Parts: sequence; C-alpha cells; structure tokens
Amino acid sequence: MNSTPLWLSSLTLAAAAGWLGATMFAGPATSKEPRFPQLTMDQLDARQKPLGEQIMKVSSVGIGGPYNPMIRSPVLGQRLFDLFHYLRWETSVPVKLNEFAILIIGRQWRSQVEWYAHAPLAAKAGLSADIIAELKANKRPSKMADDEAVVYDFVTELTTIKNVTDETYARAKKVFNDQQIVDLTAVAGNYVMVAMLLAMAEETVPPDKQEPFRPGEP
Repeated sequence: MNSTPLWLSSLTLAAAAGWLGATMFAGPATSKEPRFPQLTMDQLDARQKPLGEQIMKVSSVGIGGPYNPMIRSPVLGQRLFDLFHYLRWETSVPVKLNEFAILIIGRQWRSQVEWYAHAPLAAKAGLSADIIAELKANKRPSKMADDEAVVYDFVTELTTIKNVTDETYARAKKVFNDQQIVDLTAVAGNYVMVAMLLAMAEETVPPDKQEPFRPGEP
C-alpha cells in the first residue's frame, strides 16, 4: 500500500495554490461558455452535497478537474471517488510506476489537465526528467529501467493494439505479481475514463497557467 495519499494533492500540489480560485472566480480563457460551469459547495443539491464534502476533505483544489463534471451524476461520482481512492492511495503498484502509467494515458489523449496534474507528481515520485520530457515529446523514452519499460509497453499495447503480447506479459510477470498486473491495467483504464470526462467537459488548466500541449504538436 502506498504510504503517501497522493490524491490529497488531487490534481497536483503545483495546481493547488491557484486552481480553485481561478476556476471559481475567473472567466474562461475564451468567450465560449463552459460546458460545466464550476460548482461550489453552496450550489450543490442534497444528492451532491455528501460527495462534495468528501471531495473537499481530500482535494486541495476543491471541486475542480474531473470532480466538476462527475459530481453532476452523484451516484456515479461517489463510486468513481471510491475507485480513485483505491487507485491513488491503496494500489499495489509502486507510486512512480503508477504515475508513469497515468502520464502515458495523459500523453496519448493529450489531456492538458492530466499532464499538468501528474507530471509533477511523477517527478516527485522519482520518475526521471528525461523520461517525462521524451514522453511529452511523444517519444518512447530511451533510458527506462526494466520496470519502467514494462509499464510503458504494457500500457501502450493495451491502448493501441487492444491486447498485451505474450512477450510483454512475460516481462510483466517478472516485475509484478498478479495483483499489480490487475491494478496496473485498472489505473490505465481509469485514466482513459478521466481523460474522456475532461475532454467532454472541456476542462483545462487554470486561466493563468500554460497548457502543456500546444496546438499543432503531435
């Protein structure tokens, strides 16, 4: 079990200082109306408030990022919140590798929020700056340790060829136990769903922050 509750930083400690104020009080970067206006606790109805209270206890950015759309469906939102709790606080996958898997998904989706949130967390957990930079440049990182390479190939195969080859699975079995393989698969799938929520809701980084991925980049 991870000792550090990384979801406390919810969408990264780097975002914590400005995101809540920016999303609650600043207008969108363009004149287009947001698909899901930022909710505050006093706007929640009786079905949403219990989940909102839980979110506020662990989130240093308030009801931001994926929480903002998912609280619109409070029963689903509660179940997702419980899933996030496991995949961030209790997963059997080491934190560095868990964050690497999330970044792989974030890069595939060019998810501004996922990358903005999790690149600092991955670095804090020990993922090298070179790996993060090459992944951001849409390259297979060239200097990965064996366990990092397994995570990259395992997650990439699942999301591109929709399978894990026998060779990659055999490599994964040398690094991970059965629970870790299942948890790694689940965290990858979960963050595809998170990326979908963020994309559908057009959630992005705070207005005063730069998006990680520029228009026209691969």
